[in-house]
Amino acid sequence: MQQILIRILVGSLALLLVAELLPGVQVDGLYPAIIAAIVLGLLNAIVKPVLIVLTLPITVVTLGLFLFVINAGLFMFAASFIDGFAVAGFWYALLASLCVSVITTLAYRFVLNNDEMQR
Repeated sequence: MQQILIRILVGSLALLLVAELLPGVQVDGLYPAIIAAIVLGLLNAIVKPVLIVLTLPITVVTLGLFLFVINAGLFMFAASFIDGFAVAGFWYALLASLCVSVITTLAYRFVLNNDEMQR
């Protein structure tokens, strides 16, 4: 349970940071960021694997670059129905999803490494 809460907090803070850095991404506060992090986590856990299987031929042809399109699409989809979370267009969604992925990956490694060192 603690790891889930840490992942939600890290994801929401990454969204807030990306919203500050990119003019095409808007997050109106911590509460919409937390909701967006939860929704993005659920979409990445449930919908993304299905989309990867369905788009496998085009993903193979593009040498995996189509996965970035899937990430951007899920990012835009989440922004379409969450109040207080908006993305200006596809390119901002692509860049924002990439930035959020990098930030959360680095943060998870930092948090998990510190957590393992304390044990």
